[in-house]
Amino acid sequence: MGFIVTDREVMATGWGEKWPAPAKINLMLRITGRRPNGYHNLQTVFQLLDICDWLTFHSVDDEKVSLINPIPGVPQQDDLTVRAANLLKKHTGCNLGVCIEIEKNLPMGGGLGGGSSDAATTLVVLNRLWGLGLSKAELMRLGLQLGADVPVFVFGCSAWAEGVGEELQSITLAEQWIVIIKPDCHVNTKEIFSAKELTRDSKSIKITDFIAGEESNDCTQVVCELYEPVRRAFDVLSLYGKARLTGTGACVFAVFSCKEEAEIACQNLKKEWRVYLAKGLNQSLLYKKFEQG
Repeated sequence: MGFIVTDREVMATGWGEKWPAPAKINLMLRITGRRPNGYHNLQTVFQLLDICDWLTFHSVDDEKVSLINPIPGVPQQDDLTVRAANLLKKHTGCNLGVCIEIEKNLPMGGGLGGGSSDAATTLVVLNRLWGLGLSKAELMRLGLQLGADVPVFVFGCSAWAEGVGEELQSITLAEQWIVIIKPDCHVNTKEIFSAKELTRDSKSIKITDFIAGEESNDCTQVVCELYEPVRRAFDVLSLYGKARLTGTGACVFAVFSCKEEAEIACQNLKKEWRVYLAKGLNQSLLYKKFEQG
């Protein structure tokens, strides 16, 4: 699929550039209740990572929102980036279009937030490129319509989260090395949150409790029981460090203070597993790019 490079794209800063959509992990996840609408009240800690999808926004001469490289099997109108762009247009009355190019590096269905991050980057960057002037708070509210994890990527820093994950408070975390295994399965989040055996009444804790070492994930036992590849990933990663589940998975991770130890673990694990080596960050690479540009 081709696209037209317009005069506006040539002149405006940001068009045609690659914009990061970073991954995240959940360092802790507690389910403290269930709402009448079926959604769960959570407490979690998000840490952003330095591994990313990359999005490029190409200016077009019509009002259409389209993709250069659609994900096979996913209709364009269902892609989160297209939905984000169209939501932004509807909310503001914007009559501009865009052609979106995605370099997909993050696994789908892994609990690293790739699709949500892609949507957030689309909201944040198009807000600037289209000159819409929405505040970060407004973009976060729009993002929540697309998914519970979208607001944290718009927020742009590591965060303590409550509610369904949208009540965010920035938190400073150690920027350590993360080894991530992506098992060969796709965990169905709805299935996990519907499981009868899932803990839904964990006691609420405070940030100080997390800092003191409370980092459990209430979904871990259910996911490992239902998905054998996740359980096996836990077992093998536990040989190198404390294995933990991010979100509802499927990805399993371990934190290392030493880069060399993390690299050794990756070298050994990649013989059998799909493995990522990442650095934990307190500020999103998306906003770092804004500061640099």
